[in-house]
Amino acid sequence: MPGYDYISFTTDYGLSDGFVAACHGTIARTAPAARVIDVTHLIAPGDVTRGAAVLAQTVPYLPDAVHLAVVDPGVGTPRRAVVVQTPRGLLVGPDNGLLIWAAQALGGPSAAYELASEDWFAPNVSRTFHGRDVFSPVAARLARGADPADAGPPVAPDDLVVLPEPVVAWGDGWLEAEVLTVDRFGNVQLAAPGSALEQLPDRLTVGGCRAIRGTTFTDAPSGGLVVFADSADRVAIAVNGGRAVVMLAVTPGDLLRIS
Repeated sequence: MPGYDYISFTTDYGLSDGFVAACHGTIARTAPAARVIDVTHLIAPGDVTRGAAVLAQTVPYLPDAVHLAVVDPGVGTPRRAVVVQTPRGLLVGPDNGLLIWAAQALGGPSAAYELASEDWFAPNVSRTFHGRDVFSPVAARLARGADPADAGPPVAPDDLVVLPEPVVAWGDGWLEAEVLTVDRFGNVQLAAPGSALEQLPDRLTVGGCRAIRGTTFTDAPSGGLVVFADSADRVAIAVNGGRAVVMLAVTPGDLLRIS
């Protein structure tokens, strides 16, 4: 099978330890020609939903690749490790919901396989570091052109773990939706599509705070809240020159009402 020139890499490993470097090194030893694109390693520890959202919103803009993603609070347990095949690349990681939104963004899963071929893994597999010892070696082999079907037994795509759908509801003049992500600027992204803004008036209340409907940050006065469709076409809330997450006192998973 033809291989892939790129491996994308998404984790919750952070940047203060050697975890990311160890995975890079493992990949380089097996697939030295593959270029690694680091999506992020700053997903909150164990936050599978946030990892899934970031991955799904990023992969459409990447070249066809092996997408390696590890946010794996169940590492060392019987949870499955999988490779998922799509029209625009492969996804490698734990079967805990992390991969499925990205698979859908890449055209939908056409096949999946459990990672069971131990000769694809590191010689000694740590129970707590499958990113280094299982997922990275597998991603590297796939980048070099290994057949995903040789990774292990097939898994029906419908049997892959799917995260619960975030809460979204709207009507004439109101919207209620789950906070999906918060970016480093403090902007609050909701699970609602940007089209939900069409139901909202120009003057709004968000979590008890006054806001306006706009298209960019400076549509609100300095320090003011603006509700807009962000670059992922999700409803988002920002503060012009400030941090909406602080003003609204929310975290991912909270329910926020706009009216």
